[in-house]
Amino acid sequence: MKIERNNKGVCSRSVSFDIDENRRVTNVSFVGGCNGNLKGVAALCEGMLADDIISRCKGIKCGFKSTSCPDQLAQALEEALQNA
Repeated sequence: MKIERNNKGVCSRSVSFDIDENRRVTNVSFVGGCNGNLKGVAALCEGMLADDIISRCKGIKCGFKSTSCPDQLAQALEEALQNA
């Protein structure tokens, strides 16, 4: 299943990813934001279980912001799992 979600409260505009029936995440991609860092996040998440990404990334803050791009990914994954 291909998911795309607009981000809120961060520099990147959106995040997209594929999630399969086994809850494995692939093809993570951010639009906007810190290009190198977000490519790194995407590469590290490749093939991981959605629940593992959520547990590692949920609640991460970026500077003074109440969220971050990894936190937005975790939120998108939670929404995708709830709506599956």
